Amino acid sequence: MVNFNRRQTLGMLGAATATGLAAPAIAQNKKIVVGALRFTSHSASFIGVERGYFADAGLDVELRFFQAAQPMAVAIASGDVDYAVTAISGGLISLADKGAIKVIGGGLSEEPGIDGQKILASDAAFQAGMTTPADMDGKTFGMSTAGSSFHYMGSKVAAAEGIDLSFKPLQKVGAIIGALKTGQIDAWSIVPHIAKPLAGSGAVHIIGNISDYLPNYQVTTVFTSTGNAENQRDQTAAFIDGFSKGVSDYNSTMIDKAGGDEGVNEMVKLIHKYVYTDRPLEKASPSIINGTMRLNEGAKLNAASVRDQLEWFQSEGLVDDGIGMETLVDTSYVETYEA
Repeated sequence: MVNFNRRQTLGMLGAATATGLAAPAIAQNKKIVVGALRFTSHSASFIGVERGYFADAGLDVELRFFQAAQPMAVAIASGDVDYAVTAISGGLISLADKGAIKVIGGGLSEEPGIDGQKILASDAAFQAGMTTPADMDGKTFGMSTAGSSFHYMGSKVAAAEGIDLSFKPLQKVGAIIGALKTGQIDAWSIVPHIAKPLAGSGAVHIIGNISDYLPNYQVTTVFTSTGNAENQRDQTAAFIDGFSKGVSDYNSTMIDKAGGDEGVNEMVKLIHKYVYTDRPLEKASPSIINGTMRLNEGAKLNAASVRDQLEWFQSEGLVDDGIGMETLVDTSYVETYEA
């Protein structure tokens, strides 16, 4: 992938995007609200705020934090939040079908060679012999809600292994973690900055990788209201500009190690303002570093993965069969690719 300098524009990503980002016709310090989770995978938004990339694009960004993807989608549809990064869910697709939401870019992707999301087993299930994903037949898999990314991932693993899973909705990530630790559920999948510390505690065990089943999975997407996508094009292009500069900083520093250990330490301090804030920096740092996965440069979007997710939701009867990619995705802001 190409790494852009942190002050570089997205001009090379395509004529439509370049035109929108060259000189956004918006008032300076325009207030917008950006939704996020306290995950390292949302670091581009944190960096965009902390290093002034959104401000440079004319935006005064307020970050608003959520505990799951579905409420964030609802907040976008209601106008309480302007832009957000989260996984595709059945709720998000249904809101897109109602004309309320559009996916406009890519956030986080599974990538070969990059340590990605882990499949976890409770200690009780592990000790009873569930040591690989193939052993999960008849077991209980945690998810936030039906139609969540956890539901999608677990189902894809089960289909690949030819096994049956039951899914238990627990609403919030914290509740899922508690249920896994206490053996109320047998398995779950989550990003490495959460998975690895859990495994280190001994109460949970890593038994597989999502990348083995979904090697190019578009884990999260950038999305906004249909109104913003269609009627606030300069503002939306400005948001993508600031966000993408945050992406480039994150990738070059945390994966490519362009700034060496000093650069990594500086970035970890920045991220720690938003992630693992209840821990001192020295204890939070290993988890933040463990969570490093490459973000989509220029907010590029893996259309093949998004299409696969849409088709899975439809096959499960979670969204209407008639919804097409053009209903869910506005491809005019970033480069798309098939992988």
